[in-house]
Amino acid sequence: MLTKETNLFDLGGKVAVISGGTGVLGFEVARYLLRQGAKVALLARNPDKLRQKVGILSTESEQCIGIVTDITDRIAVAAAAAQIIQEWDVPDILINAAGGNIPGAVIQPHQSLFDLSLTDFESVVHLNLQGTVIPSLVFAEGMQQKKRGSIINFSSMSVTRAITRVAGYSAGKAGMENFTRWMACELALRYGDGIRVNAIAPGFFIGEQNRRLLVNPDGQLTDRGQLIIQHTPMSRFGRPEELNGAIHFLSSDASSFVTGTVIPIDGGFGAFSGV
Repeated sequence: MLTKETNLFDLGGKVAVISGGTGVLGFEVARYLLRQGAKVALLARNPDKLRQKVGILSTESEQCIGIVTDITDRIAVAAAAAQIIQEWDVPDILINAAGGNIPGAVIQPHQSLFDLSLTDFESVVHLNLQGTVIPSLVFAEGMQQKKRGSIINFSSMSVTRAITRVAGYSAGKAGMENFTRWMACELALRYGDGIRVNAIAPGFFIGEQNRRLLVNPDGQLTDRGQLIIQHTPMSRFGRPEELNGAIHFLSSDASSFVTGTVIPIDGGFGAFSGV
């Protein structure tokens, strides 16, 4: 029960798990939550990159650990969850930031629609959908036992807008966004109002995977980058730290009656008709 003295936005002592925490966006979220007093566990597949990122974060806070995990492997995710519980407690916050694309699931400018690799398409859908479903199910089981928790998924503007070339990524994120709503309703109906599931939908942010698609080696925008800016009313790409406000809100008691939502963080991209 919240009282008048309760700080709705207090994250001090909360246990947060972030998949994809070695990426540009996930790493920035991890750093922000640590600065708010949370304990943060990063899940990532690449041990070298994970070690590097945890090392950087550990210079700011001792409350950070990294666990090498394949988020599409339920046994591996369950083992990571057990390690976090042993180290701290059942997580209060799960942020599914992992995802991405591979070249074969992207239709290149010189290719036809019919050149799409179905094998790569399936791989990308698996990563973006199963890579959210599996951690959500594993960590929600612990949250259900203490009847509190917040799950935050990373959706995309490619769900509500037909964005050219990225067929596999769009399909995976669309399925994941539907799962977000479904799980939010199932948890609330079955277990009460303590566990919430929401998503954010970042617009265009420059990360490791899309940099070459958006920016030339000389720093100038590619044709695709220019087209995106033309369709973004704020006329720029997002900055990683601009996700933190929505993440904080959804992680905290300030959003205690918010579930099944998707919050766009896109500089107006989704609202603009282009005219």
